[in-house]
Amino acid sequence: MAADREHPREIALGSCAKYGEDVVIDFAIAVLTGEVAAEEAFTTQLDKLKWLVGETAGGWAKLDPVNFYWARVWAARLFLYVWRDDAVDALLVAADDPAWRVREHVARVTAQRELGQLVDVLLPDLRHELPRVRATTARAVGAAGEAEHAGALQDLLDDPEHTVRAAAEKALDRLETRLDRSLH
Repeated sequence: MAADREHPREIALGSCAKYGEDVVIDFAIAVLTGEVAAEEAFTTQLDKLKWLVGETAGGWAKLDPVNFYWARVWAARLFLYVWRDDAVDALLVAADDPAWRVREHVARVTAQRELGQLVDVLLPDLRHELPRVRATTARAVGAAGEAEHAGALQDLLDDPEHTVRAAAEKALDRLETRLDRSLH
C-alpha cells in the first residue's frame, strides 16, 4: 500500500544510520556522476539503490530500461536530506542530465541548500517546456542566485502558466531580500 511507504527523508536517514552516511553519499555521488551507471544501479547494485529509495527499488522501474534514470533522480533527492560538501561536484554533473526529473531535483537541492555555484548551469531550465521545471528552477535562482540572474526571473513574469509567474515573483522577492537591494 502506498500509504505505508516511508517518506524519502526517513529512507535516507535510515540508510545513513544503518550503513554510514559517507557510504550512502558515496553511492549517490557515484550514480549522479555515472561512475555507477543507472542500469547497473538496478541490477548489480540493487541492494545499494534501496538505500536511496527503499524496498520499491527494482519493482516497476526494473521492468523497462527507459525508467533507469530514476536511479539518478533518487540519488539527487538524497541531498535534500543529507549533505556533504563534495556533493556539489556531482550535482554540477547532474545539472546537465538528459532527464528533466534529475535536473528538477538538482534545482530543489540548489534552492534548499542555497548553492550559488549551480545557478548558472540551471538557467536553461527556466525555458523548459514543463511549467513545474520552470517553477522549480525559478525557486532555485531566487534562493541561490545573484543580481545578474534577476533578468532571467523577470522574463518569467509573463509566463503563460500562473504557477510559473507566481514562482518567479516569489523568487525575485527572495533574491531582493537576500541581496538587500531592489531588482524589479
